[in-house]
Amino acid sequence: MSKIKNYSDLTSHGDVKSRRVVLDITDKTLQRLDAYNRIKSIMHLDGDILHIGVKSWDLSRKRNVYLLGAGKACNHMAMAVDEVLGDRLTRGIAIVKIKEDTDRFNKTEVYVGGHPLPNEAGYKACLKILDLVDQAGSDDLFIVVISGGSSALMSCPIDGINLEDEIKTTDVMLKSGAGIYEVNAIRRHISAMNGGMLAKRIQSVGAELIGFGISDAVGNPPTGDISVPYKKYASTPMGPDNTTLEDARRVIRDYNVADRLPKNVLDYLMNVGPEGETPKAFPDNTYYLINTLPDSCIYAKEIAGEMGIPAMILTSFLEGESKDAGSFFASIAREVQAYGNPIKGPCVILSSGETTTQILDNSTITGHGGPGQELTLSFSILAQKTKGACMLSIDSEGTDGTTPVAGGVCDSTSYQTALNKGVDVYGALRGHACYEALTVMRDAVFTGNTGTNLCDFNVLYIPEAE
Repeated sequence: MSKIKNYSDLTSHGDVKSRRVVLDITDKTLQRLDAYNRIKSIMHLDGDILHIGVKSWDLSRKRNVYLLGAGKACNHMAMAVDEVLGDRLTRGIAIVKIKEDTDRFNKTEVYVGGHPLPNEAGYKACLKILDLVDQAGSDDLFIVVISGGSSALMSCPIDGINLEDEIKTTDVMLKSGAGIYEVNAIRRHISAMNGGMLAKRIQSVGAELIGFGISDAVGNPPTGDISVPYKKYASTPMGPDNTTLEDARRVIRDYNVADRLPKNVLDYLMNVGPEGETPKAFPDNTYYLINTLPDSCIYAKEIAGEMGIPAMILTSFLEGESKDAGSFFASIAREVQAYGNPIKGPCVILSSGETTTQILDNSTITGHGGPGQELTLSFSILAQKTKGACMLSIDSEGTDGTTPVAGGVCDSTSYQTALNKGVDVYGALRGHACYEALTVMRDAVFTGNTGTNLCDFNVLYIPEAE
């Protein structure tokens, strides 16, 4: 089944040949990354014996088996576990970003949380999870599925900090220009769930935890054999946290946000003692890491090769300002076509990571958007100079920023198309209103939930010069 829902519309205009290349590579990559299939490939039930990769559990020795989950790929992850366990599952609670009509669950309650900003529904779901954990015991098993986005979706602030404080803190930090690791250093230290606090709660009642994770962190290596438990699993609600209170305090200083954070949050972070630190190890838990951020580029390179197109991975560490990245990729495309550096065309250049958009004043916002849309719209300006160049940038989970689309795709004709349709590209970039601009241009990429969450995925195609 195609992952890109508006493929026909996206290939009905512009440089159709180049668009087909980037869209076909993207669609096939997303299919390979789908967490439902990844989990089902290593997990099955044989009578009372639950097999996950190289390990097995006798469920006849467990009083209850619970499923907990959160994240932008949680729909597909939780569906796979719910389906495998069937009647062996006692109860499940999953917090997702978007609930799809195609979602099918047997014993799992699904709540729609807030992302990128937390909401009341996610908070109430967390209270249900904590109540469930507190009633569990040493003969219970928790299977937890977590992907990126869980920090907002699984939102439950500590005592003394309320939900509005957490929402404002998230909003300030996401617009500060800080990287996601830096944002999380603050969010995890004011949460009763994140930064390993959920795992700590499960540990406190003596229950066992099995975790499935998708890591969208920049810097993690590619996955190897996913059937083997991952020993170095860290972060998210179910694993140990690598960030520290001192990290959080440094971020507040480095990004000069002290006067914009809620007073309750600032006072707590700057004054709390060692008791406010997050847990750093869970040696008794079993974790399976089913995908990491570099995987998308690795799979895409293989797929491009199968299509007969030379491909190179430029970086899986891409960070920085989104619109600047768009200009950078346009300059790379021009270099490739003009001089054959760093690779000769026709070719595909792949990258992944997590670019961000700095917004210091909300009054400058005139519309909606996200990093992928800003990157591609910015790309369109300089791409006019490289005939046939085409750039796709999406948030791989299917929603980019505050919009319902995954991202955008623009080619060397897109800027002129924008002018013809009365779209002010520069104004859209200044006002962070790229969603409205790309919608008019018919260049917004729509996928819905993809079943994965590996942050930004970028595909650049450059044909030979005519």
